[in-house]
Formats: sequence, C-alpha cells, structure tokens
Amino acid sequence: MLPNTPARRPSFTRHAALAMTMAAALWVTAAQAAPTVSKFEPTAEVLGTKLQINGQGTRRRGIFNGYDMALYTTRKVATVDDLLALPGPKKLQFVALRDLPGTELGRLFIKGMGENSPKELTQKHSLSSLRLIEIFSGRPKVAPGETFAMEFIPGKGTLFYILGKPQGEPVGDAEFFTMVLKIWVGPQPADTLLKEALLGKE
Repeated sequence: MLPNTPARRPSFTRHAALAMTMAAALWVTAAQAAPTVSKFEPTAEVLGTKLQINGQGTRRRGIFNGYDMALYTTRKVATVDDLLALPGPKKLQFVALRDLPGTELGRLFIKGMGENSPKELTQKHSLSSLRLIEIFSGRPKVAPGETFAMEFIPGKGTLFYILGKPQGEPVGDAEFFTMVLKIWVGPQPADTLLKEALLGKE
C-alpha cells in the first residue's frame, strides 16, 4: 500500500462534493435563465377584430422574474419597424410572477417610455402618461398569477385592464401607444431577451 493513499481520499471526497455543488448551482442558474412562460391564448379579440399572438416571453430583473407577457397583432411581424407601422388594433397581455407594487409598476412604465421616446413626445402625452400611473398606483400591488393588459383601439386610444376589467375610458392616440410599445421593443428595451421573444425570435 502506498503511504500517501489514505491522505488523498479525503481530498478526493472534498473535490467530488465541490463538483456536485457547482453542478447543482449551474442547474439552478439554467432553470432561472429559461423560465416556463405562462400559457397565453393563441388568439385575442379587440373590438371584433381577431388578433394572433406574435410573441411571448418573461421580464427578468437579475435572477428574479417579474411578469410574463404576450403581444397580439393582426398579422405576424418580426421587426420593430414592421410592428410600429402595422395598422389596426394591438394587445399586450401580462401575468404577474411575483408581487408587483402598483406605484413601482407605473413608475417603471413611465421610465421606459422616457428612455425610448423623444422628450417632446413624453411632454405631449403627459396627461395619458399620468392616467397610466393613476391606474397602477391605485392598487397596492399586482399579485402572482394576476393579470393586466393594454389594448390599442384605433380611433379611440389605449385601454388598460386589470384582472380583465377595463380601467376607465381609452386614453391617448396611436402615437401614445407606440410610446407604450417601445417600453419593450424600443432602442433601450426593458429586457433585450423579452424584446426578441415578442418579435417571435427564440
């Protein structure tokens, strides 16, 4: 028997344990990086117009998942330019994955609009933006599993929903809804991977 053999076994055991721990950590990280998206309906309807799901994905902040999201359009588009130029109604559907404080949610939406649209446009649509903040700030939070949505109705504006219920009357115009869309598909999107997912890209 080699004199050093007994001394090496504990070291081997430690290395094996460390390798197993690292493998487990990598598995958890991979699971967090590729969450299962909520099951969205393949179609939606806005004022009698049938829409199809264009893409869906998850909004992530660090290791946390905030909400799942789906984009519905009258036809499939794969670029931002085509999406913004597409006429007709559109819909954004959301499912909360954790507690989302209403005030924070509204603040983040306004921040995203400001980062992706010229200052003169944000000032022009300040009243519609204020209404957006009021709607979400009026709730302490959106709880996991609860839904909210935004629909663009041509000629009427953007209608907000919480738990399937419309929140007042539509606000803004097509230009305002374009600003809303750019929160997720603009040059500085809330989440780059989510932007790609909404455009139907893996």
